[in-house]
Amino acid sequence: MTQVTTIPAAKQSLITSMASQYGMEPKAFADTVKATCMPNTASNEEFAAFLMVAKEYGLNPITREIYAFPKKGGGVQPIVGVDGWFNLINSHPQCDGIDFEDEFDDKRNLIAVKCSIYRKDRNRPTVVTEYMDECKRPTEPWQKWPKRMLRHKAAIQCARYAFGFAGIIDPDEAERSPEVITHAVVMAPPPTMSTDHEAPTVPFDSTAFLTELEEALTVAGDIETLEDIWSSHDPLSVLEGDDHAQDVALKIKERCLAAIDTGAAA
Repeated sequence: MTQVTTIPAAKQSLITSMASQYGMEPKAFADTVKATCMPNTASNEEFAAFLMVAKEYGLNPITREIYAFPKKGGGVQPIVGVDGWFNLINSHPQCDGIDFEDEFDDKRNLIAVKCSIYRKDRNRPTVVTEYMDECKRPTEPWQKWPKRMLRHKAAIQCARYAFGFAGIIDPDEAERSPEVITHAVVMAPPPTMSTDHEAPTVPFDSTAFLTELEEALTVAGDIETLEDIWSSHDPLSVLEGDDHAQDVALKIKERCLAAIDTGAAA
């Protein structure tokens, strides 16, 4: 009797696995991530560690949901942007909704934002309150959009308590941290393209974002849920600078609200 020897399939490398996930060639994927998400001084080992964190949390470095910044004394710190944090929240299998409650003083100035995250496996929500006087800083985002920034801060801190996210921080925390080399605003390092190979750029696809937004809002069964979904996607912030796309997003919301009202009336 002839025996058939089964040869186990070779295990994919981390870069190959992630490149396949985003429909890219491994070298092009690695070059793009190194050019747009990593400090120039990062070692191969630090690059590998960064990719492991991105894969562990299911975050896309190509769209800068996660990127790295140099730490004082060496090493890199994975930083997750607002889109990445809401991806973590919404994609968590136990997530059952998120609520925000604003608190104002006698002059209607916002003084705090309370965030509540609900889990399917718990009877009570995780609640975190962040205060404006403790969080606001003399940086451009806090000066221009203090309410939005405080809402984001409350959501991120609440997500940490609710889901136990560790090893990652947001850009605002990176600016405050004495361990991270900071600038006026913490951003992904600028691309450094070599002369013999130019990594491909991946522009933001507003059409795909609007399609995703409409699909998410369509499933909302009530106004409260719709507002939660709208806040988590934060389309006016994501589409800032694109007036047409912002207008389309608002019309999508109006249509979905009208559909909910029609259903309630019926």
